[in-house]
Amino acid sequence: MSTNNIDFDNLTFTFTKTRSMYVTKCKQGDNWNSGELVPYGNISISPASTVLNYGQGLFEGMKAYKTEGGRILLFRPEKNAERAAMGCTRLSMPEVPKNVFLEAVKTVVKDNSDYIPPTEKGALYIRPIVFGSAEGLGVAPSTEYTFMVYCSPVGPYFKGGLTPIKLIVSTQYHRAPLKGTGGVKAIGNYVPGMLPSGNAKKEGFAEIIYLDAAEEKYVEEVGAANFFAVIDGKIITPELTGSILPGITRDSVMHIAKEKLGLDVEERRISIDEAMTAEEVFCAGTAAIISPIGSIKYNHKEHIFSNGDVGPITRELYDILTGIQYGNDRDSFGWILEL
Repeated sequence: MSTNNIDFDNLTFTFTKTRSMYVTKCKQGDNWNSGELVPYGNISISPASTVLNYGQGLFEGMKAYKTEGGRILLFRPEKNAERAAMGCTRLSMPEVPKNVFLEAVKTVVKDNSDYIPPTEKGALYIRPIVFGSAEGLGVAPSTEYTFMVYCSPVGPYFKGGLTPIKLIVSTQYHRAPLKGTGGVKAIGNYVPGMLPSGNAKKEGFAEIIYLDAAEEKYVEEVGAANFFAVIDGKIITPELTGSILPGITRDSVMHIAKEKLGLDVEERRISIDEAMTAEEVFCAGTAAIISPIGSIKYNHKEHIFSNGDVGPITRELYDILTGIQYGNDRDSFGWILEL
């Protein structure tokens, strides 16, 4: 699609075809090599591929921003590379080296830079994906793997920008068990959430809050984002037990809270009952950035936070984080990679 046909003023978080994508392949036991840029388009894959039959694959999500002066910025891409490598090991795939991962991302962003919306209107969402692409009838790792990167201009994940969202606690579905693959961005982790998330949206909620699978007592995640609560001036977020994704925005929020705002940050289990006593609650992720939570429905009762408005700590965290991401403020953490 030509950029002339894109309405940057009304972007949503949906896919728009861009110019090109990056592709490389690797045989089991070999090393990944640099790939090539090809026109964006459909790919050919065997019906017996391990990604189609057994879900052997993972993806990453990241964004590129364009400043008013035309600078192109990536936010902590090396952390996505590290998380992808960790996930490859867990899913019995060869790790994509950091240099190959970053080269692919930078190549795709540079070639599609005209698709990056003005920062106040959105970002270029970048999707690296690694999967088993060879045939394999038995339940075993693939003999060949494909690493691809494509991109799309996107608007906000939740409509309304920094507007409080309404959530509902799931008491019928779990996101991931302990010692499973909840801590990996595996492709199979996301389809089970489509039904509960879809049902929640039909009832007027933005997303689901999942509880732990063992006791159904502790908060895990908000759909595809990490959960935070502000209680007695402290920032509390669920600890990484193996069933929770180690979010890069999550890590960034904790650094900002400690080092910029001087707040105490606790990574620990937080029960849903304790979460209901919070002064502020919000979720954080690459797609959502930081989204304030205005209310949570749990056991047929709606709990209101910050009088349904954006809490002061949530707003301050959002302003600092986006100030760095958008290139408006000084990056004292060294998080920004400029292309």
